Amino acid sequence: MDAFRAVVLAAIQGLTEFLPVSSSGHLVLPQTLFGWEDQGLAFDVAVHVGSLLAVLWYFRAEVRGILGDWFGSLLGGGQSDNSRLGWMVIVATIPAVIAGLIFNDFIELNLRTGYVLATTTLVFGIILGVVDRYAKHSRHLADIGLRIALIVGFAQAIALIPGTSRSGITITAALMMGLSRSDSARFSFLLSMPIIAAAGSYKLLELIQSSAAVPWRYLFIGFAVSAATAYACIHVFMNWVERMGMMPFAIYRVILAAILFAVLAN
Repeated sequence: MDAFRAVVLAAIQGLTEFLPVSSSGHLVLPQTLFGWEDQGLAFDVAVHVGSLLAVLWYFRAEVRGILGDWFGSLLGGGQSDNSRLGWMVIVATIPAVIAGLIFNDFIELNLRTGYVLATTTLVFGIILGVVDRYAKHSRHLADIGLRIALIVGFAQAIALIPGTSRSGITITAALMMGLSRSDSARFSFLLSMPIIAAAGSYKLLELIQSSAAVPWRYLFIGFAVSAATAYACIHVFMNWVERMGMMPFAIYRVILAAILFAVLAN
């Protein structure tokens, strides 16, 4: 890896991690088109940490309020909207954690193929567009209960399949349950924090157990670029999501799937 590749791959990761467009679908393109080698485990850890820092910093006020009220509820301080939301984030995270522990090896061996990636990019993009078009958009974060949290959580577990897009399918599920576009995105981003932290920790453990050399210069580049681009992406998305809706992303996914199928056919 060189500095240019580190910047490009980290920017792709940062820009697509939180948009409903499939980050894995984008990362496979430079590798396929230009013959770039896999970026390596250490680089994966760096860009995951960068993305996590970006979403934590952007939602720092919400995270501080949720954690404060959640811990307060454990100490007998009573329930609030924030503490309830904290519990719902935990509930919605559990299905993906369990699914990852059970199916991770199977997915790695059988589903990380170009055609699976292109197919899921297409199918879940169409579903996103249809759901966004016909959803009610009338509920808010305070309306999230156990049923909604579990449905969004099981949707997040499906995102283990490459090309599905974690943010895409969780936003789709939240929209399907009647949440507004901005609150669907907000809940999806809150759910991303424990999942990205868990994925990054797992990769870090693998890195520690491996004997691979650590390219610190490129790791810092990856971390910084991923954090900056992810933060900018979240900021723009949250400011525009109510006005533009999800249809542009659904159309984009269909186009991306067509490109992926064309690349695979050659």
